[in-house]
Amino acid sequence: MSATDPAERLRGVSLRVTKQRTAVLHAVAQRPHADVEAVVRAVRSELGAVSTQAVYDILAALGEVGLVRRIEPAGSPARFEMRTGDNHHHVVCRRCGAVADVDCAVGERPCLTPAATNGFVVDEAEVTYWGLCPSCNEN
Repeated sequence: MSATDPAERLRGVSLRVTKQRTAVLHAVAQRPHADVEAVVRAVRSELGAVSTQAVYDILAALGEVGLVRRIEPAGSPARFEMRTGDNHHHVVCRRCGAVADVDCAVGERPCLTPAATNGFVVDEAEVTYWGLCPSCNEN
């Protein structure tokens, strides 16, 4: 099995392997930046009946162990991705809401150096770039 195998990933963080967790991981892997409703639709198409609350709970559990990352662009529902731990950023289309990854703004983690930290030890920066995606920019 490979490191991308959902069951192996779950075992690697000491989570019990279930059909629902495996289906959620598969859905997020196939749909980077998907919102909960898109994940629910994908899981239901794979398994049949599953509650929206169960998907929320699974996403929360997967986030706690670092298997998924939750992002929340302003004015958008929470979205989920499997690219974790590298402090990358995102670009969001103002018109259609498409989201894409942007590698670290400058240098290594935390990518940005604040003018003042007020005593905090900064280890991560979260940046969202806004603009128009290529499709919306043509219209």
